[in-house]
Amino acid sequence: MMLASVFVCAHAQAPANDNDNRPRARDIGLISGVLSPGKLNAITDVNGVLVGQTTLNKGDDIRTGVTAILPHAGNLFKEKVAAAVYVGNGFGKLMGSTQISELGEIETPILLTGTLNVPRVADALLDWMLALPGNEDVRSINAVVGETNDGQLNDLRGRHVGQEQVFAALKSAGNGPVEEGAVGAGTGTEAFGFKGGIGTSSRVVPESAGGYTVGVLVQTNFGGVLTMNGAPVGKELGRYYLKEAIEGKKVSAHVGNGALTLTKHDPIQLDHVSDRADGSIMMIVATDAPLGSRNLERLAKRAMLGLARTGSPATNGSGDYVIAFSTAPESRINSSEAIRETKVLGNNAMSPLFLATVEATEEAIYNSLLKATTTTGRDGRVVEALPIDKTVEILKKYGAVK
Repeated sequence: MMLASVFVCAHAQAPANDNDNRPRARDIGLISGVLSPGKLNAITDVNGVLVGQTTLNKGDDIRTGVTAILPHAGNLFKEKVAAAVYVGNGFGKLMGSTQISELGEIETPILLTGTLNVPRVADALLDWMLALPGNEDVRSINAVVGETNDGQLNDLRGRHVGQEQVFAALKSAGNGPVEEGAVGAGTGTEAFGFKGGIGTSSRVVPESAGGYTVGVLVQTNFGGVLTMNGAPVGKELGRYYLKEAIEGKKVSAHVGNGALTLTKHDPIQLDHVSDRADGSIMMIVATDAPLGSRNLERLAKRAMLGLARTGSPATNGSGDYVIAFSTAPESRINSSEAIRETKVLGNNAMSPLFLATVEATEEAIYNSLLKATTTTGRDGRVVEALPIDKTVEILKKYGAVK
């Protein structure tokens, strides 16, 4: 099986790609929920799904990349998959979402990147799709590209992700373990005031409920009050949303947008606030259960419950998006067919899949934090990784680890 990632590093001062030296949630006994994960505990446990990533760590200020999720290895335009989008909070730029909502299908890989890279990444994705055998006469393609804003660490205005990086991610896509943390589209992201990134997890429902798999991949760049299995980790670490306001401190209004206005001595700059909670999260939910777009949208909504478990309030400036799709043969769509006969799960069969989505989303977010490494980026800004030893101490204190 292929490890789905391509790493690009230039300049001696660029951070090392040492996410592998940090644990995943289950490595520290952090077990979310009651359902068992798949073999890899990743979105690639869902049959057919491939993931590829390109990581850009260059010089002192380029910390970005692209993550590609492919529902299957074939020509998605010719063989689409049933899909849905759910918007928890719409402060973001999810390209291609309206056609997914209208038609209930996806016809390209899903690409994730930084905010201002979206048009460049979409253009490269179009080049990729138009060049596929069988697409010679295609005149309209709905490219699907999501984003979070990595501008705290990355030279966002430089728009450094283009065709080379997109093609590398797509070519490297595999069905094996997915690299997590400060990689791909998560290279420059931040979550709960700590380094965020890419995270993934999966769940398998009992055989009596169909034995289906649900896999989730997240790009975390948001905040709130970090909670892990109910333990108030963010509060215990002294880094959480509104901490300074609760303490009555003033935040300098001239730094950034949305500064707080409470007054007290020695105002602090917005960049030093423990967690501003804005920034966004992309959540990709895949399943091999045969579902139509309506129940895929219901599935997507449950990812928001997993997000809430981790302590996110879905703030005004956070774009919280979910894309869900099915890889089941019954959910494949040939748009040239005038009449389609399909068998999909009924409403009464959905509840186990809902639980699987909640649990996998929660754990994927934990993995994105635990695997991410301390990163120095634009203007020398440092975003620290979640401290593992202190976190484990807190989790043990509250009985949140096994």
